[in-house]
Amino acid sequence: MNDANKRRLGRGLDALLPAGALPPAAAAPIAAASADGFRAKIEELHPNRAQPRTRFDDDALTGLSASIKEMGVLEPILVRKRAQGGFEIVAGERRWRAAQRAGLREVPVFVRELTEKRAFEAALVENIQREDLNPLETARAFARLLEEEGHTHETIASMIGKDRSTVANALRLLKLPEAVIDLIESKELSEGHGRALLGAGDVTTMQKLAREAIAGGWSVRETERRARSVAQQKQAAAQLAPKSPNTRDLEERLTRSVGTRVTVADRKGKGHLNIAFASYDELDRLIELLEHR
Repeated sequence: MNDANKRRLGRGLDALLPAGALPPAAAAPIAAASADGFRAKIEELHPNRAQPRTRFDDDALTGLSASIKEMGVLEPILVRKRAQGGFEIVAGERRWRAAQRAGLREVPVFVRELTEKRAFEAALVENIQREDLNPLETARAFARLLEEEGHTHETIASMIGKDRSTVANALRLLKLPEAVIDLIESKELSEGHGRALLGAGDVTTMQKLAREAIAGGWSVRETERRARSVAQQKQAAAQLAPKSPNTRDLEERLTRSVGTRVTVADRKGKGHLNIAFASYDELDRLIELLEHR
């Protein structure tokens, strides 16, 4: 992505859309004859299946519905035309759902020609700006931008107006087991608890600590301390565990081969090698030896 595009992404939702694509937040009713905006029948609108937001709080929808019943939909819903007819919602699905609850027959819409990629980006930015996504919805949207749309951590950060660490921290949550992810999405655990649990290392321990954190009302800091403690205990136990004859034989063969002490840490076929050196000269010798093998 060139510098010009990066600058556009950094300005938020308006920069993702063609000029004039976003109307004022509290626009006056849109005339049916407008080139871009009009009132559409509510059944002509369809949710975007790629919408980053997957959960809608029922109480919040009820409150918005009551407001819409009183005041109407003040901000038009951003849509794009569907090949099979009707319109796909780009931004404003919550307003559309609440309008249905309020019994509205029509809603104001604003139409723009957008590619699927640009529509997804616009929906993501709109939801993040409104703080409408839960941490896992945000993480999954970031993952899609990385894997399917060719973005980097830097371009995503620029797009949403956050720093790169925000993107990296969000993506780390996807490494949690599904059981823990469900607890975060149901708000039984916070995003901070989830990141703290990652320090425990394995799935079983993370799930166990997650349940204990909820039962004990642990703070994020306490959860982090417990996870770190368990990981350290496991590491110490692994170091004290007797090595198998095959591992000891491998250590001896490697030690003879490179001329210095080599130890092998092995756990179910995965691990690491530790190669000792007594000076920088010996390290240089080892590097040269390994480079020519």
